[in-house]
Amino acid sequence: MARFVGFYPCITKSVVASLAGAAIAVGPVGGVAAAVPRSDGVSGQVQNAPGTPDAPEVSALSWTVADVGSGNLLAAKEPHLRLAPASTLKTLFALALLPQLPATTEHTAVTADIDDVAPGSSLVGVHEGTSYTVGDLWRGVFLSSGNDAVHTLARLNGGPDLALARMQATADRLGAHDTAVRSLDGFDTPGQYSSAYDLSLFARAGLRNADFRRYCGTKSAQFPAAGGPNSFGIQNTNRLLVGSHGVEPYPGLIGVKNGYTSEAGNTLVAAATRHNRTILITIMNPQDTSANAVYEESRELLDWGFDAAPQALTAGQLRGSASPSATGRPDSAHHGAVAAASTSGKASSGLSRHLEAAVALLSLASVPFLIRAVRRRRNRSTR
Repeated sequence: MARFVGFYPCITKSVVASLAGAAIAVGPVGGVAAAVPRSDGVSGQVQNAPGTPDAPEVSALSWTVADVGSGNLLAAKEPHLRLAPASTLKTLFALALLPQLPATTEHTAVTADIDDVAPGSSLVGVHEGTSYTVGDLWRGVFLSSGNDAVHTLARLNGGPDLALARMQATADRLGAHDTAVRSLDGFDTPGQYSSAYDLSLFARAGLRNADFRRYCGTKSAQFPAAGGPNSFGIQNTNRLLVGSHGVEPYPGLIGVKNGYTSEAGNTLVAAATRHNRTILITIMNPQDTSANAVYEESRELLDWGFDAAPQALTAGQLRGSASPSATGRPDSAHHGAVAAASTSGKASSGLSRHLEAAVALLSLASVPFLIRAVRRRRNRSTR
C-alpha cells in the first residue's frame, strides 16, 4: 500500500479528497443538528436536536439542556467550551467525596482545616473548636457554598491532595475530558476549567445519589454556632430554588448548584421535575450584566426543555460521544451520558457509519479508472 501511495500521489489525493467530501456531506445522523466546536473555539452556534423548535436566545457563553432520564442533549451552545466553573465545581467535589464518610460522623474543627481557604471565598462559618457532623458540613457546602466546609471535609477524607486526585479521577471516569481540577472549591485557579457538558455529567451522576439530591435541594437549615450548643439559620443561595432577590422560585426545581467568581462570572447547574420528567440545564457566564440574568436565562431554558422539546426525544436516539477533546472512552456504566456530536462525526448513528463505509468503498472502486486515466495522460505527454 505504501508503494502504491508513493507511486500514485495524485490518485491518493483524489481518493482522500473524495472521502473527506463524503464525510462532510453525510455528517452525523441522529446527533445534535450542528457540529460541536472544539473546546477552544467560540462560534456562538446554537444546536437543537432534530425535531425540536429553536431554543431560546440567551446571553450565556455556553449552556446545555438535557433530559436526565435518557441522558439526551436537547440543545446546546458551545457545550465543550472550557471556562472557569466557579462553585459549580463543588458538584464534582461532592460526587467524589460524599460516599467516603457517614453523615453522622462528628468532627471538631481545628485551625488547619481552614488554613488553605482563599481570601475572598464564600464561607458558611466553620470555627476552630466547634463540633460539626459531616451532614452539617455538606449543608454548608450546598446551601452557603462554604469553601471552609469544603476544605474541612477534604481534610476529613485524607487531605486536599487526595481529594483533588479523587475529583480528577471521577471526572475522567465519567468521560468529562473538558475538566482540569486545580482547586477543591471552584475558586479561580490558573489551569482550572470545566465545561457545560462536563458539569451536566457531574449533576446527572450526582442526582442518582440520594444524599447529593437531598443536600442540593435543601432550601434552609441550621448550622452549629461557634463555641456552643446554639445554631444559626442558613439559606440556599440558589435564587431559582428558594425565590429571593426578585427571582421567582421555579416550580419543581430540585437543585443543583450556583456559583460566581470574577473570572467565571455567574454559573448555574439546575434541574427540575415535571410530570415524571427531569430537565437539567447548565449555564456559564451570561453576558447580560443584570443581577439575575443567570437565573432568568436558566428559567427560559428549563421552560423550553419541558414545553418545546418533544417527549419522543427521551427515547435515546441522541446518544453520542464525549467531548471532541476526549482522549479516552467514557465509563461504560455511564452509557446514558449527556451526548453531543463532534466535528469528526463521532456522534454518527449506525446509518451514518454505513453510509460513510459505502462512500469509502465507492471511492476505492474508482481507483482503477483513475490509474488508467493517469496512464493515458502520461502516454499522451510522451508522444
